[in-house]
Amino acid sequence: MMRAVLVILSFLFATATAALAAGGNYTVRAGDTLSVEVLEDSSLNRNVLVLPDGQINFPFAGSVSAAGRTIGQIQGALVAGIEDQFQTTPTVVVSVVNIPLRTAPSSQSVAPATINVYLMGEVNNPGLREVTPGTSFLQLLSQGGGFTKFAATKRVQVRRRDATTGAERVYKINYRALANGAALSEDIILANGDVILVPERRLFE
Repeated sequence: MMRAVLVILSFLFATATAALAAGGNYTVRAGDTLSVEVLEDSSLNRNVLVLPDGQINFPFAGSVSAAGRTIGQIQGALVAGIEDQFQTTPTVVVSVVNIPLRTAPSSQSVAPATINVYLMGEVNNPGLREVTPGTSFLQLLSQGGGFTKFAATKRVQVRRRDATTGAERVYKINYRALANGAALSEDIILANGDVILVPERRLFE
């Protein structure tokens, strides 16, 4: 019962804060999910996750700074990033579709009930995922709602940063081969802060 109440409260919080964000004064933060629509090319429409470093990724524009900016500022940056692909200046509409519930850190040293993992890039349902410890790469990827037509499924990445040294390790996985029956030598068990990135497909890839 308590868990159900917490889920409902989290949903109401996200809905209310997303509504406030629509007013234009909200400053986007890491972990938020944004909806981006390009009126001139609906194939570019997608939800994008604001990564821990404050960036979002969008076709043709690449990495765009989002954290600390308003919706209007992000729209302007995206227009500047993609306008050379259009004959006239494109119309980009950005909105906040999810703001995760953020709680103050606990002073008690206890094992977390969930860990935060980020699913981003060319998937239909990117965003922050709160998963139980022990969740694997393939289990998490199944929550992405499938790949977009821009997805480079041969080059899926799991990016993990060492909290002590700051060094990043990148695991590369050929999901296309797995889907065709290849064996995965080791299903990666995810750690807190991992980013699963499905990059954009290159020309003729």
